[in-house]
Amino acid sequence: MSELPDVRFLTVAEVAALMRVSKMTVYRMVHAGELPAVRFGRSYRVPESAVTELVQRPVADVG
Repeated sequence: MSELPDVRFLTVAEVAALMRVSKMTVYRMVHAGELPAVRFGRSYRVPESAVTELVQRPVADVG
């Protein structure tokens, strides 16, 4: 049996707290495809690495 990679999943509430946004914002990002997530039953789990990548992305220069 192969080993599973060491992936840590966060709840939508944990992602929202880390990013200091609302849970609805996280749900919108998941549904828009901006943030990958796995659905477990009726809830979503987001890989911690995806959140780290999103936060470290350069911000577009607006204006």
